[in-house]
Amino acid sequence: MPDSIAHRPARDTVQPGRLLLIRHAEVEERYQNVFGGQIDMELSPEGHEQALKLAAALRRNSVSAIYSSPMKRVQQTLAPFVRESGLRQEILPALREVHFGDWTGLNWEEVGERFGIHPYDWLDEIQMGRVPNGETGMEFRARVEPSLDRIIGAHPAQTVAVFSHGGVIRMILSTLLGLPLPKTNQFEIEYASITRIALHRHMNEIELLNFVPWRDMAG
Repeated sequence: MPDSIAHRPARDTVQPGRLLLIRHAEVEERYQNVFGGQIDMELSPEGHEQALKLAAALRRNSVSAIYSSPMKRVQQTLAPFVRESGLRQEILPALREVHFGDWTGLNWEEVGERFGIHPYDWLDEIQMGRVPNGETGMEFRARVEPSLDRIIGAHPAQTVAVFSHGGVIRMILSTLLGLPLPKTNQFEIEYASITRIALHRHMNEIELLNFVPWRDMAG
């Protein structure tokens, strides 16, 4: 994908569009702290509570449209907000989580032991195509970026909620900020978190990073 998203030309309107990048809530316990990837897991009881608090926090935003991953953990996360807002979502298969190949279902220690790499370098491994039978960084970017471009193009000067996964959010940030994917490892993207990006005429700007309503909101 060319640099058209990261370095988008000036728009006619001064009012920027905004993307709310929302990660799914906490998953069921057996899949916590593992490379879940494209395992279609559900939320934990705590995750369902996080989803309710997330929906309450999203009321403060004038959301015009919702796009989402088809995976269960994402659909369960956005369900309370869809009920409250009355908005219809558009499911985009390209927003599903990155495919971790032979790492799928393994925890950080198991990946390190079996494959002889430091698992915290996971984004570097994806970028370099070194995850056995997994998606490469190029393949991952090639499926996410066209959907991102479509979302942005369809909603100038509007606020759009994109419900997806930690890896997908990092790829979107990589694209919008013009950063190599491994550099996004410097950003924490927690369960049921909101990251807000303003799409200005001259640049894309992080306005809010990793806001976690179930932890950061009083009461």
